[in-house]
Amino acid sequence: MPVQTKKIINDGNRAVDEMLEGILAAHSRHLTSVEGSPRSIIARDGPRPGKVGLVIGGGSGHEPTFLGFVGKGLADAAAIGNVFASPPPDPILECAKAVSGGAGVLFMYGNYAGDVMNFDMAAEMAGMDDIEVRTVLTTDDVASAPLDQRQKRRGVAGNFFIFKAAGAACDLMLSLDECERIARKANDRTFTMGVALSPCSLPQTRRPNFEIGADEMEIGMGIHGEPGIARGKLGTADEITDEMVDKILAEMAPKRGDKVAVLVNSLGSTPLMELYIMNRRVRQRLDAIGVSVHATWVGNYCTSLEMAGASVTLFHLDEELQAMLDQPCDCAMFRAG
Repeated sequence: MPVQTKKIINDGNRAVDEMLEGILAAHSRHLTSVEGSPRSIIARDGPRPGKVGLVIGGGSGHEPTFLGFVGKGLADAAAIGNVFASPPPDPILECAKAVSGGAGVLFMYGNYAGDVMNFDMAAEMAGMDDIEVRTVLTTDDVASAPLDQRQKRRGVAGNFFIFKAAGAACDLMLSLDECERIARKANDRTFTMGVALSPCSLPQTRRPNFEIGADEMEIGMGIHGEPGIARGKLGTADEITDEMVDKILAEMAPKRGDKVAVLVNSLGSTPLMELYIMNRRVRQRLDAIGVSVHATWVGNYCTSLEMAGASVTLFHLDEELQAMLDQPCDCAMFRAG
């Protein structure tokens, strides 16, 4: 029987609610919750009349996704589920009601069956309250389905760029049609590939959620431990980065002179030292093909509890998306501009 992992928790079944209490205590300038619905987290300075409301959300365990991206200029609200589990419809509906300014509400979240079912149910319920809801699923994980089945792909760390573009469009008071269009365009131009080196463990079980050898890695593994596309011997940083960048570039097909934004993301326990070694290689590869880097983020942006591993995301910019990326935002765990 596997040894239990060590965690600084009180009760695994209370971990999410106690985390939310701590987040609200730390970030009360940015965040509040709906009275009677503590899993519905709202931006204090986001929702306003005439503005499209942006509601994101999903399971816990990926912090700072989703909570960290709630604030002025990005998401107006996040509905929070249990660890690696979709929020139920009620907190999603409460988010929609709290951020509705009369111009419609945009739901955005990763493409997972439970999230789709519960957010769709909440959208129907919101419609009964005369709130128009549109939905854009994020599908940036190039490892999770072939290109001709892109609609089946998972949403992973590329959420960071997709939410940022959509949040800027909403903050600029664009119409619901325009906010949806920009969100879809951002999703279509965002590409992520990850690698896992070790499992994580849920607070309730404190046992590894998959097994992998001490000298193995898995390319393309999902942020909940879903199978990747290849498992093999652990490579060097350059070899691992090259394998991920090769797959992204083959699909993105950038031209010389194009611009991208880069995210090198830790899955939880991979330290900044290793992420910056990877980022060095990403930049070398992009420089070699004449693609310029407009902006780079390195760190914890979409984690998987304490999983060791990392992901690389490229956001293929044009003038419109670059403007959305550069638009200021002020969130609990992320600021730009």
